[in-house]
Amino acid sequence: MARKIKERKIKNPTITIIGEGATERFYFTHLKRLNGYKYTCKPRNFTEQTFDEMQKQIERVLADDGIAVCVFDADVTRTRQAEKLKFEEMQRRYSNNPSVILCDSMPSIEFWFLLHYLNTNRYFATSEDVINVLRRHIPNFSKHQSFLSKEQWVSDLLANDRLASAISNAQSIGMDGESYSNIYRLFKSLKFQ
Repeated sequence: MARKIKERKIKNPTITIIGEGATERFYFTHLKRLNGYKYTCKPRNFTEQTFDEMQKQIERVLADDGIAVCVFDADVTRTRQAEKLKFEEMQRRYSNNPSVILCDSMPSIEFWFLLHYLNTNRYFATSEDVINVLRRHIPNFSKHQSFLSKEQWVSDLLANDRLASAISNAQSIGMDGESYSNIYRLFKSLKFQ
């Protein structure tokens, strides 16, 4: 007599954050602890990577029936045509896949942080341009590990319901301006976890 094999069904697929570097890794690690979000945020998923490498990580998450959330800076698409084409291909490839959430920011994730304080979509050429304005609100902001590893800067971003403001600001400006952030898409998914 053959044994019955029970298939394990995942009630809620695991959300895995895939990011570009240390800023993203520390932000999402602190955010998870501070707000109790349920997602996977492993250091190995946050390396300086190309769009090709990011797609390999996406496919790995999809193979495990998970949800891949890709957080990356889109500024390279302004200056490198090859990267722009790869980005556009990635957008096309996953546009109808609800298990892939692309959370790009132009020019960088620091623009997302700025949206916690300002509703703007003015042109910023580089992340340094954004950081210069961001320092009006977070005076010590730095991309060095000594700053990023401290939880307080993320706690400050969350104070006074600033996360809700950032989500609202990002949605209201959309992608029409010179600068934008789609990180708000992650928070829409977290509501259903």
